[in-house]
Amino acid sequence: MEERLSHEEFVRKAIVSLRKEGYKGIHTVYSGFNEAFKKYFDGENPIEATNKLAKEGKVVIRPVKGGVMLYLPEEAPVGGNAQETLKKMGLS
Repeated sequence: MEERLSHEEFVRKAIVSLRKEGYKGIHTVYSGFNEAFKKYFDGENPIEATNKLAKEGKVVIRPVKGGVMLYLPEEAPVGGNAQETLKKMGLS
């Protein structure tokens, strides 16, 4: 019997394998990730698992329309810097 992947291994493999060219992350719904996770892990909840991994710093979650995007921490988009944004707007 083959060895099963851990949640972290599965999610990392999914991000690398399922992302579209030019994108660093995957949409959990549109990529089919949620359903694949449930099937592979016998009905386990992918939201709970990915939230736990995010709290541990092993993945990055960004909310988007229709679900969330999952990223590897080293490839996640960086949020805007408030001071830089105000400067660009001419308000600083």
